[in-house]
Amino acid sequence: MYHYNDFDEAFVRNRVAEFRAQVERRIDGSLTEDEFKPLRLMNGLYLQLHAYMLRVAIPYGTLNSRQMRQLAMIAERWDKGYGHFTTRQNIQYNWPELCDVPAMLEALADVGMHAIQTSGNTIRNVTADHFAGAAADEVADPRPVAELLRQWSTDHPEFQFLPRKFKIAVTGAEADRAVIRAHDIGIQILRNDAGELGYRMIVGGGLGRTPMIGKVIRDFLPEADLLPYAEAIVSVYNLLGRRDNKYKARIKITVHEHGIEEIRALVEERFAALKPQFSGVDRQLFAEIQDAFAAPAWTGANTSAHDAALADPVYRAWADTNLAAHRNPDYAIVSVSLKKPGATPGDATAAQMRVLADLAETFGHDELRISHEQNVILPHVHKAYLPAIHKALKGADLATANIGLISDIIACPGMDYCALATARSIPVAQEIATRFEELKLEHEIGALKIKISGCINACGHHHVGHIGILGLDRAGVENYQITLGGDGTETTVIGERAGPGFSADEIVPAIERLVWAYLDHRHDASETFLQTYRRLGLAPFKAALYPEARADAA
Repeated sequence: MYHYNDFDEAFVRNRVAEFRAQVERRIDGSLTEDEFKPLRLMNGLYLQLHAYMLRVAIPYGTLNSRQMRQLAMIAERWDKGYGHFTTRQNIQYNWPELCDVPAMLEALADVGMHAIQTSGNTIRNVTADHFAGAAADEVADPRPVAELLRQWSTDHPEFQFLPRKFKIAVTGAEADRAVIRAHDIGIQILRNDAGELGYRMIVGGGLGRTPMIGKVIRDFLPEADLLPYAEAIVSVYNLLGRRDNKYKARIKITVHEHGIEEIRALVEERFAALKPQFSGVDRQLFAEIQDAFAAPAWTGANTSAHDAALADPVYRAWADTNLAAHRNPDYAIVSVSLKKPGATPGDATAAQMRVLADLAETFGHDELRISHEQNVILPHVHKAYLPAIHKALKGADLATANIGLISDIIACPGMDYCALATARSIPVAQEIATRFEELKLEHEIGALKIKISGCINACGHHHVGHIGILGLDRAGVENYQITLGGDGTETTVIGERAGPGFSADEIVPAIERLVWAYLDHRHDASETFLQTYRRLGLAPFKAALYPEARADAA
């Protein structure tokens, strides 16, 4: 993985010192909160419902054990002993004291981490496939591309005050595990007919109050042209993007208002002007970055312990859901669920972080990943070590066997923390997961992605959930709308609104009726919820959601 060089180190330390002085001025009253706000947002510090919140960047979701242990230390020393992993592959601390934030940033800098550009109208943390560098179906590791984009975008003088925030995601496989079509720029690494590596460039995706699927602006961009082309896209958006209305300021609106053909023509014109300015310097940098992401030295060991452990039904259930195919057939990718039924999705205690760090260091080539689905990944684990890992995870309350199942719910912090939220998300996720654990139906249901947002900003990605739940305020009462049939993979679809919303007391029974309708209508156990929905459409699920309407019609 990439490690800070001298320039990175000096840059981050200078930013910490600068922000320390700004915090001191805020505390002594020299700065008002309004004056302080743009300064703190540049350093990832928000003011939430009850306290400040610090959002820490985990670029493309990659960590080592030393960094994870430092995150645990920060949680214990300056917060309440836990951190919250987000859909942007970040970690958030929800309870820091303002006076402690500079020390937290200093501690992050000690392990090559920071909170720069995790907020504000700038290019945010670049995300990537959480199986990057390990997946069996990968064309190329997307992390060097993501790191190149991170270095290019950090403190870019032209792009610090964009019309709105800007998000980039990269995947190196045909299977999209990074939701690239719901980003301002989505990048897929692929090969052309000549076998050359390059990129499919997608622009104008996004969720929020106006969900849109990104459009292909270049079907194949040569590898050498990435940075000037990305700069051309953001430069065109910076000039055209609306600043008169923040709700219409994202690039998706710009693409929608001007049309993809006009945007493409403008980007190509700007690209032609920019390309000579790069002069190959970015290619030299990219080569150096690629060297930092060389594959680990694979371990040779006997896999018989794993094979024998599969006879244990508890271990087998975990293996069936939480392991994925690795490019080395003697290895597996381990997904560690942070979604135990009844727990807060995405939260990990300091003790759990340390266990994960120990496992990565001992068994996983010292690599960890954070997924946009708010789980933790051990990307490189020899199958010989899987029983030991499962045992350690059980001891840390981290062995929940539910990856991709109904209790593996994405949920934003909602009204428990967020000043923008209009409804709670966390309790709804907890109640749904607990209810289906009681019913013992989870494995029978199979693959089913529920995503919950506590407001129209859609931080819980509800638009692309197989079942999406959006919490709204209706005359001071929480009301939950349901969307169906969404998909965040390579076949991205925005979910269809089912009908009127449900109260907080009604939402879990409504989800239960949906699931029973699916079990009643599917062809067989191999047909997933999404496949059944696509085959039958909304009608049978709407009838299950609103039985009183069917009775009235009769």
